[in-house]
Amino acid sequence: MTLDECDRLLDPAPMALEMGFERLPDGVLHVAIRTDMHGCTGEMLEWWFGFRPGTREYVWWHPNDHIESAWSETVSGTHIGSIHQVIERFTGSEPEQLAIQFRDPGEIFNTDRLAAARAAGTVSGLICAHGGPGPTPHRRPDGAVIGTRLIHLCRDTPWGMVLRTHFFMGQDLPGVGMPRPALEQMFPDGLAPRLLQHCYDEFTTLSRFLPPLFAAENRDLRPPVRPW
Repeated sequence: MTLDECDRLLDPAPMALEMGFERLPDGVLHVAIRTDMHGCTGEMLEWWFGFRPGTREYVWWHPNDHIESAWSETVSGTHIGSIHQVIERFTGSEPEQLAIQFRDPGEIFNTDRLAAARAAGTVSGLICAHGGPGPTPHRRPDGAVIGTRLIHLCRDTPWGMVLRTHFFMGQDLPGVGMPRPALEQMFPDGLAPRLLQHCYDEFTTLSRFLPPLFAAENRDLRPPVRPW
């Protein structure tokens, strides 16, 4: 699946690549991860990114791989527009400093199809981002970070939430003249399984503490349900 075909993610029917990776014809490395987040909702995941976790919470999220977390260009009331400056490993690799810029999902998805999917309940949360090496990645004239694209798409179920995550590593680089051999060197095949495991691990871990954290931080808006 290419980035241009991402509207297919709005349909919950099983896809040919729910969990795995592939090298696309232009050299982009596509990595797909499905995580079942029991007890969570898409609303919770969107809130988590708007909560802008600091280093302490970032390490909670993945105690093995996450090292540091900071935020820049933040916008009050939304995660869109902010840049998450992180230092992390990918399943035991050397630490990397990355800049993850959150963008409007309408830049990737057809807005009418997305609205229909939200109304039908097949999409309950959606996070889209551009990524690049931090802290000062290359950008387009409009300010968008150039490099990798990232999608987290949520669908609520009776038991929790299904998260589909898709990375398109190097998505923007063929368009600025990077040849396929250079792209494959920057994003080697061996990165894909490490990233897949990293992402599955971090969102499985997040699912274990996100519901009570969300309830505590929003208790003035909605009283938490007592377990007794």
